[in-house]
Amino acid sequence: MTEDSTNRPDRPHEGPVPPSNSHPQPSAAHDPGAPAPPGQTYPGGQPFPGPRPGDTAVYPTMGHPYGGPPPPGGPPPGDTGQFYAAGPPPAPRKSSLRTRLVAGGIALALVSGGVGGAVGALVADSGSGPVATNALDAPVPDIKDAAHAPAGSVQAVAQEVTPSVVMIEVASNRGQGEGSGVVLSSDGLILTNNHVAAGGGTGGDMRVTFADGSTAPATLVGADPVSDLAVIQARGKTDLKPVELGSSAGLQVGQPVVAIGSPLGLAGTVTTGIVSALNRPVSTTGEGGGDPTVPNPVIDAVQTDAAINPGNSGGALVDDQGRLIGINTAIASLGSSGAAGQQSGSIGLGFAIPVDQARRVADELIKSGHATYAQIGMTVQRDESVHGARVLEVTPNGPAAQARIPAGSIVTKLDDRTIDSGDALVAAVRSKQPGDKVQVTYTDRQGGGSETVEVTLAAAAVEGAR
Repeated sequence: MTEDSTNRPDRPHEGPVPPSNSHPQPSAAHDPGAPAPPGQTYPGGQPFPGPRPGDTAVYPTMGHPYGGPPPPGGPPPGDTGQFYAAGPPPAPRKSSLRTRLVAGGIALALVSGGVGGAVGALVADSGSGPVATNALDAPVPDIKDAAHAPAGSVQAVAQEVTPSVVMIEVASNRGQGEGSGVVLSSDGLILTNNHVAAGGGTGGDMRVTFADGSTAPATLVGADPVSDLAVIQARGKTDLKPVELGSSAGLQVGQPVVAIGSPLGLAGTVTTGIVSALNRPVSTTGEGGGDPTVPNPVIDAVQTDAAINPGNSGGALVDDQGRLIGINTAIASLGSSGAAGQQSGSIGLGFAIPVDQARRVADELIKSGHATYAQIGMTVQRDESVHGARVLEVTPNGPAAQARIPAGSIVTKLDDRTIDSGDALVAAVRSKQPGDKVQVTYTDRQGGGSETVEVTLAAAAVEGAR
């Protein structure tokens, strides 16, 4: 930033400092009889077209004009650089307060870029000290519409969605934990993560805290460890506000999102970000896919940089219209910190279960207590050295076997989605519904050419609690 010499506190002045091409201020050595050059500016800021016959360049003290040379030692403080005719001082004239205010107003208008000089001249003329202002003296602003946020703003989204997000506390003889949930019905059905609802183990007590501060006990309706989703029922509630469900099918990377939940027990916390990535395969256990009787819980996640921390699990990820697009489930971590096993905070890598999958699973859990998921009938290996999903075993008479996909082959594509790992194939399959037909591209075990076949996905189910 360029320093403005007209406003330096260590250089008091009565007007703007003249530019480098202006006439220098007279001093004791200045020739008082020399006329002011045409077009020059004096310290008071007044430009002069040129001297008139008999004029002398002098600097009269403010309020005491005179002709002739300035006093020895230069002009007295307060001189304005006005131009006066040589000779005896003019006879004093009476001036009204109105005349002086008008003159002051003209000075303010002419030196709008250097208000300090004009104000200083007016204060010196009035004989009073500087006028001080204080922010504490200003009136309190009249804010009438603070609660009416603009449509589509984060404030509007928070006001709309926060009443539909709850905090869930679970306790049992195994321990205790907490998370978040989303209200599905006015009579207390709440969608959350399986790892939140199951945190207390069998016989655990669940209590839900609502946005208005009220609490209610809750029981488990159904849970699905494969999708990491669960539905619970809060008892004694009839006037809750259900969340509005959106769709995850049309999400775009870069789309603004808002996360609402109870990180670290701080209920009703709102954070913002964007959709950072789509179709991100995330394993919620870290175990490889091997045993077909214990499906690996891999989610086909929506990735976001909205701040998500422990306790956000089961909470809402919504779009800029307040519609649910995902259930916040997991975060990437650089490792544990503090106590052993304690999760570290958000590093901008959070993951949510897409709402289209959550809607289907929640509906099945409410109706039957368990959920189905699509399967392709093969087990795959987690092998980072292979760009694709290496098939370890093909289930007899399963979808992959009927499509003649051999063991040892490497799946590289499902429909138009690139498959670069075993988890990616699992996540892609589970994002579909049983009965969906998909195109699977694979290479044979000898590394020959690729082949594409149509596979009809089958249904599988994992019994959950009810």
